[in-house]
Amino acid sequence: MSSLLREEMQRVLFRPAKQRLVEFIEIEEPPQGRHFLCVSGKKRLIILLIVMMMLDHKCIILKIWFLEDLSLVDGRDPDVDDPCFLLHFSKVRTVTAISCSAKYSIVRALVALSDQYCQRTLNLRNFDWVYIKPTSFYSNRGDCVVLSQICFYAFNLVCLSMCPVPLDA
Repeated sequence: MSSLLREEMQRVLFRPAKQRLVEFIEIEEPPQGRHFLCVSGKKRLIILLIVMMMLDHKCIILKIWFLEDLSLVDGRDPDVDDPCFLLHFSKVRTVTAISCSAKYSIVRALVALSDQYCQRTLNLRNFDWVYIKPTSFYSNRGDCVVLSQICFYAFNLVCLSMCPVPLDA
């Protein structure tokens, strides 16, 4: 579903504006309709954060910020599964993602784009670094590959548990 939504947003909103949709998450906002926080690239160096609302199959852009104006991303509490985080521009913007994985997904995209295009490390506070900058072999692979590997190990354990054990004693 999200890949279809991504393609539709890219085709309808971002391609006509000569932008590329890098990442998006659904966020919770008080007004009616679905709301999204999008990270978009325009040309080479302009990275935009866009809050938009989708209502009756029409997209309305509510707010646009530049990545270079983002001074801090605050995850609030890394020890609690809280999908809320703070974006510090000239004013602080509270964002509530629909899940913690969505929150970390958008922050990983912001960190990578800041490193690549702004040549500066994005200031992060109160995030679990294991999920932001993965260092292990397994973390850089897709979810399907990791899930299939877990299933393979589980299948092996089931097969081994059904094998008869000789009792020579």
